Amino acid sequence: MANFGASKVFLLGDDIEWEDLGGGIKRKIMGYDDNIMLVNVSFEAGGVGAMHKHPHVQVTYVASGEFEFTVGDEVKLVKEGDGLYIPPNTMHGTVCKKAGVLIDVFNPIREDFVQ
Repeated sequence: MANFGASKVFLLGDDIEWEDLGGGIKRKIMGYDDNIMLVNVSFEAGGVGAMHKHPHVQVTYVASGEFEFTVGDEVKLVKEGDGLYIPPNTMHGTVCKKAGVLIDVFNPIREDFVQ
C-alpha cells in the first residue's frame, strides 16, 4: 500500500470543492490517513451507486435523504439517522429515492479516491 500521509487537521466543507462523479452523484473527501477515510457523498433523487465490492471495511451514516441499499443478499430502505456496516469484499450498492447525503467511513484509506 502506498503511503498517502494524512489530510489537514481541519477540513472545512465550504472550502472543499465537490468532485462530480456523474449520474447525480458527487463527493468530498473530509479527512484521511493511511488507515481511515471520511467521505461525504451527495445524491440527487434517482442517483445510483452501482453494485460493487472492495477490500475495505465501510460504515455509512445517512445524513439526509432516503436510499434503497443492497448489501449482500439484503435490500432495505434507509433514511436520515440510519447507518450501515458493510463488511470487506461484500457486494453492495444503492439507489437514491429522496435526494440526500451519505457519510462514508473506510478502513483502510480508499487509495482509488486520492490517486
